[in-house]
Amino acid sequence: MAVLAMVMLLAVCQSGARADPEQALLLEVDGIIGPASSDFIIRGIEDAEASGASLVIIRVNTPGGLDSSMRDIIRKILASAVPVATYVAPPGSRAASAGTYILYASHIAAMAPATNLGAATPVSLSPGGLGSPRKPADDNADDDEEKSDSAPEPATAMERKAVNDAVAYIKGLARMRGRNVDWAEKAVREAASLTAVEALDQGVIDVVARDVDDLLTQIHGREVEVADNPKVLDTESLSVETVMPDWRSKLLGIITNPNVAYVLMLLGVYGLFFELSNPGSIFPGVTGAVCLLLALYAFQVLPVNYAGVALILLGIALMIGELFMPSFGAMGIGGGIAFIVGSLILMDTEVEAFQLSVPLIVTVTAVTALFVFSIITLAVRQRRRAVVSGREELIGSVGEAMDEFTGSGRIQIHGESWSARSAERIARGQQVKVTTIDGLTLVVEPLTKEN
Repeated sequence: MAVLAMVMLLAVCQSGARADPEQALLLEVDGIIGPASSDFIIRGIEDAEASGASLVIIRVNTPGGLDSSMRDIIRKILASAVPVATYVAPPGSRAASAGTYILYASHIAAMAPATNLGAATPVSLSPGGLGSPRKPADDNADDDEEKSDSAPEPATAMERKAVNDAVAYIKGLARMRGRNVDWAEKAVREAASLTAVEALDQGVIDVVARDVDDLLTQIHGREVEVADNPKVLDTESLSVETVMPDWRSKLLGIITNPNVAYVLMLLGVYGLFFELSNPGSIFPGVTGAVCLLLALYAFQVLPVNYAGVALILLGIALMIGELFMPSFGAMGIGGGIAFIVGSLILMDTEVEAFQLSVPLIVTVTAVTALFVFSIITLAVRQRRRAVVSGREELIGSVGEAMDEFTGSGRIQIHGESWSARSAERIARGQQVKVTTIDGLTLVVEPLTKEN
């Protein structure tokens, strides 16, 4: 019954995302282009194809994102059986970097007033970037001045390769959609940007629309090429269904946030530390393993510097070592510094969207130091406490002889009867002290005033 209920629930959820030929699906993307947004857009287009919707609208506001995710989205748009309109909105939004490529790839490129696009120069996720974009040439300058004013082309072969590849890619998209090829190249080589009105005047976009309804009205009757076939858009009477990100897209968006991935990694380390310290606890180990796997998934799509990971682990190890070795704080301070430096360089990038929050790093460092010192201090105190159970606790304990004996006999200790052995004569009822244990026999001696 539970399985049946789950199947029915999934069917209801999927049916809720279905459209019909008189509808347009609106997909909202606000933020960096990454695995979460890529998965959301691709599945949204697939749902539109399966339901026979007339149009997919991607309303976007993005500073850019990962090249791999951007290319996955573009491949899906180019292969889509449903026309795709990318709309930069609301006013004040932008389609920078990866957003510009997606805009060029779409069947319809639209922008709201007071929006902008461009700045599409590829930027390396490692420090230093891919070189500075060229400055635009001054039309009034002579050749010598133009050369001196222009920034040099990317210096290394790898940088030139990345920029030229990006130029060829966006020029191919521009030619396919009949858009401004020259400006597309400038957007990559010079990081050029345009407002919505300028983009319309220069043939970069098709429409400047106030809202979605205005967009549908303006593109009605336009002819676009969908899957190599011409298609006339009939959008005047379309109803719009907004598709919200589901739990899967939200989960991907959360765990691929650099700050969340950082915390997941630390939780994974803590969980495994507790499990190894207390084998059989199960819960810390399972939780730590899950968090660590989620962090590793996030790290494969994030610009992680594994030297930072190593420094974080070294910092934790040094803070633990401080409590066992008389370093007078040197190891603890060094561990804290290693932890902070490792956290700062963990995300090896100059791209702000993929950097860690400094307040988060400071907070986590302080909490980690306090946590480690507290746990280890408690463990050391527990270790130094007197033994209160087991065989070792019997040594030094005082019992009473049950018989008179010299050599072997029996004594009563802690309410239990034990075999005992003594080199001295023991009287019945005399108190004796356990000096050692030989198998299951207690070696005792008479308890005198000196004892």
